[in-house]
Amino acid sequence: MKTSSTLFLIGCLLSFITACNNGAGTDSKAKADSINKAGDSFNNKTPHVGIQLSGADSKFAVEAANGGMAEVVLGKLAQEKAASQQVKEFGAMMVTDHSKANAEFKQIAAAKKITLPDSIGADEQKVVKELSAKSGGDFDKAYVQDMIDDHKKDIQTFEDAGKQVKYPEVLAFVNKTLPVLKMHLAAIQKIHDQMK
Repeated sequence: MKTSSTLFLIGCLLSFITACNNGAGTDSKAKADSINKAGDSFNNKTPHVGIQLSGADSKFAVEAANGGMAEVVLGKLAQEKAASQQVKEFGAMMVTDHSKANAEFKQIAAAKKITLPDSIGADEQKVVKELSAKSGGDFDKAYVQDMIDDHKKDIQTFEDAGKQVKYPEVLAFVNKTLPVLKMHLAAIQKIHDQMK
């Protein structure tokens, strides 16, 4: 009797731990934001010992890293599923350009002790799932529109960050990457206009 009640308690405890971990681990972006917020020495009265972190920089870093990873994932998907050669080539450019930027930014973030997400966030996972269900011309249309919307949002995020970040290395990354994002937007807008 004692053994069965002990096993029951262990089973309940394991179920509770699993449920907690599943809830917290589903969105890497939210997890990274939470870790960085706790270490924000500019806004917290009692930051983590040994960590000095700018909230503006870490918030931007998580957003930029998440967006960059999403561009790579969606770019690979475009290379596989797109009907149009132009869309395939744009997807390849996304993989190349954003992989390079992601690698560069990881080094900056590591040097500043900023935690980045290790996978794309829940919203981006939803977009990947929706686009994965499409094919041919339907995929092309949806992907192109997503890239237009996403790059407009990214440009705004980078422009805002340029006024808010505190670390010179992060500001240099913003200033270096912003023209590339604007070039991407112009390229995908041109593809969109030719599809009409």
